[in-house]
Amino acid sequence: MTTPYDIITRSLKDIGALEAGESPSADAAQDAFDMLNDLCAQWSNENMMVFYKTEIIFQTVQNTVQYTLGPSGSVGATFTGSISGTTLTVPANGVTAGAITMGMTLSGTGITAGTTIVGFNTGAGGNVNEGGTYSVSSSQTASSTTITAFYERPLTIESAFVRVSASGSGGYLDYPVSILSLEEYESLGIKQLSGPWAKMIYYQPSETLGTLYVFPNPSSGELHLFASTIFRTFQNYYETITLPQGYNMALRWCLAERLMPMYGKASATQITLINGFSAQAKATIKRTNMKPPQVARYPDSLLMGKAKDAGFIMDGGFR
Repeated sequence: MTTPYDIITRSLKDIGALEAGESPSADAAQDAFDMLNDLCAQWSNENMMVFYKTEIIFQTVQNTVQYTLGPSGSVGATFTGSISGTTLTVPANGVTAGAITMGMTLSGTGITAGTTIVGFNTGAGGNVNEGGTYSVSSSQTASSTTITAFYERPLTIESAFVRVSASGSGGYLDYPVSILSLEEYESLGIKQLSGPWAKMIYYQPSETLGTLYVFPNPSSGELHLFASTIFRTFQNYYETITLPQGYNMALRWCLAERLMPMYGKASATQITLINGFSAQAKATIKRTNMKPPQVARYPDSLLMGKAKDAGFIMDGGFR
């Protein structure tokens, strides 16, 4: 189990700023800690360093075409829950608004600042009003309380769909939602035009909150947005780093690479060695996270001349 302090200590030893058995001074540790958080923030902008797509889920509200994403934004969740160790427990029917999903930041009485959801246990996420258990980033004890949760402001929205009730079946259908550019959104003549559910969205990121515009003005529907995960900021030296295999080593060598100029390291051999380890660690992660090429597919009706069954309704009802 690794902490930011462990990564910092190893990186300083790698560049020769510490000897075996030594510990960093308070000032050195703070400088390296700030650099580590800056490094994670930079990785959030490198698409193939991001290992998980955050699913943002919320119910659209009739006659509301604008929503905000981020701290104190209009999109989030409210639920009753308790935390023991790193396990968040939400009782059945404990969710009063929104949906609990990966990457959310939690706040409430007794909740450690900066606590985020890092894993699904019996609570699988992906649906509104779903209780269960979830893993959180910081070990703590918090008795049952009202918890509010928000999403970090996404850098971009990469894909989306809307979920609507299937009349008479008790189930639901999912329809793809188009992501518009600013120019495409500007070209919509009547932005308040009413419709059954959202079919297009435009996302405008800003400094702290992102603004999402939906079209047409939906009467119903549950939006599911997918965005690259924002790497979390560490709140203290001794948090547990909960990242997939290989990330701890990449953090170590990339941090060492960035600390070298601060400590005046100019040995060509040392610089080459650390740069090589840093590049190799990132390249290995990027190969793992690389998306496979999209394969073109055609409906059976185009190939056979006639659809064989009613499966076309799963494509949104188009033939």
